[in-house]
Amino acid sequence: MATIDRQATTLALAHALSAAERGLAVIPLSRSKLPALRSPHRNDPAPTPCHGECGRFGHGVYDASTDPRRIRALFAAAPWATGYGIACGLHPHHLIGVDLDTKSGTDSSAALRELALRHLFTIPDTVVILTPSGGRHLWLTGPPDVVVPNSASRLAPGIDIRGAGGYLVGPGSRTDHGAYGPVPGTAHLPPAPCPSALLRLLLTPPTRGPHGRGGAAGGRGGAAGGPGGRGPGPSGGLGPARGHAHGHGLIHFVLTAHEGQRNTRLFWAACRAYENGLGPDLANALIDAAIHTGLTEREARSTVTSAARMSGRRG
Repeated sequence: MATIDRQATTLALAHALSAAERGLAVIPLSRSKLPALRSPHRNDPAPTPCHGECGRFGHGVYDASTDPRRIRALFAAAPWATGYGIACGLHPHHLIGVDLDTKSGTDSSAALRELALRHLFTIPDTVVILTPSGGRHLWLTGPPDVVVPNSASRLAPGIDIRGAGGYLVGPGSRTDHGAYGPVPGTAHLPPAPCPSALLRLLLTPPTRGPHGRGGAAGGRGGAAGGPGGRGPGPSGGLGPARGHAHGHGLIHFVLTAHEGQRNTRLFWAACRAYENGLGPDLANALIDAAIHTGLTEREARSTVTSAARMSGRRG
């Protein structure tokens, strides 16, 4: 049974309630940084996917709430909690966490600066949380109609992304290795909007070039490439034949999306279409493909409109 540190639990609850007042949905965490409440379905002979529809606690980030009564009930059910997690991707902030780790032995902060120089964006002033190991969590916000996936070291070694379905350890949380706290001068800041060039990198599906290298941060599968990592960049033209083939590839890319990646794939494909001058011709086909995968027409049109708007700003 977990050891109960009532003072740490009381402080964690107080910090969690303060975060909820700012519109951040929270859950209790244990000293190991994992959700403090175990799944109520762990002993089911044939567990079925449940995101809290059963009405019980223990569904991880799906328990997250901004309701003070629910938060108190969560912590009452987990008196051993010494921290709290902040769910990413939820209204109203649609939080995106950039986790600059130190355990990988690489300078993740330098890697982020290199990415910023290469892709022409700057990291705005925003909330920055210092971890017990010396790492940093940058809080950014994303568009409400875009789903940013979680990833680990995909942009660069030591840079992890917390998006929809993920969470960040909240400031004031205590773990076996120490406490999380804001970097001086950042606690009062609101989470800043994610730079559009960085957002494109976060939404670009990982790809592999001919030598097994690629992905959003480099190689031939960079942010400007098509679904297979070989398409032309934003400034590259497409002839009629290549444009036709490229359009079919983008539609197929959306059609093969699974649940949890449909919005992301649609947004990525629409951005590529508008960058290459195919947006007006492909928009309806991309929307139809997204509807075929399970998105509503309203969701699909909203996502394509966002891609058109973002590509227009880049142009």
